[in-house]
Amino acid sequence: MTTEDTDARPEPEHPDAYARLGALMSRLHAYGLETVLQRRKLIVINPKAPGCCDDVPRRADTVSCKPREDDGSRLWFFHSWGEPIAEANHIVDAALTVATTLGAPTARGGPDE
Repeated sequence: MTTEDTDARPEPEHPDAYARLGALMSRLHAYGLETVLQRRKLIVINPKAPGCCDDVPRRADTVSCKPREDDGSRLWFFHSWGEPIAEANHIVDAALTVATTLGAPTARGGPDE
């Protein structure tokens, strides 16, 4: 095995990550968001909010679920840019954060409020 082989490998998948992403996906539907669940990530799209440019026509984020090293390796959700969202067992908090980030209406206000 070469160094290139080990560098090309993705980080190991946590056994609970897919189930946690699935739970988050279900909760995000309550905010009218569209989702695509993949093996290691959850793509979340706000179909009612414009994106930044022609290449990104709708506001979106790709959420991952992995251990957070600075929190005892507990499982956390992360935005595509690497910012932590919430611990992975806090589904409601994570969904609200993602919905707010994408400008989806929440019970407390409308988009971008």
